[in-house]
Amino acid sequence: VSNRRRSVAFYRSLGLRVDGPDKPDSSAVYLINDAGLRIHLICNGQPSANVLMDVPDKWPGVTHPAFVVDDLQAVLDWAAANGVTITEGPVEWDGRRRTCFLRDPDGTVLEFNQLLAVRQPPPR
Repeated sequence: VSNRRRSVAFYRSLGLRVDGPDKPDSSAVYLINDAGLRIHLICNGQPSANVLMDVPDKWPGVTHPAFVVDDLQAVLDWAAANGVTITEGPVEWDGRRRTCFLRDPDGTVLEFNQLLAVRQPPPR
């Protein structure tokens, strides 16, 4: 990340907290949520375009993390309340999940999915 304070505030607003003592001089921040999801922010980035998503020549690497949430509407409400733009969605895929995409302060794409009840075929 390019701005430690801004990124920590963003991820805290998503329900994560600093795991362990917050050491402002450290190049890494370890975050965790109540379900045990961990995110490590490495604080050595320079502001730039997202070379995995936003430039014509594509580079190898992870384009975005995807998270399963219980309530996608809660993510949409959080985004609206915090001025975070939903860049795609919400959209439903094959009746199995609802998805939206947004970006963190450094432009990293985040995908959120709510799994929907999957109808089972009737027994034969």
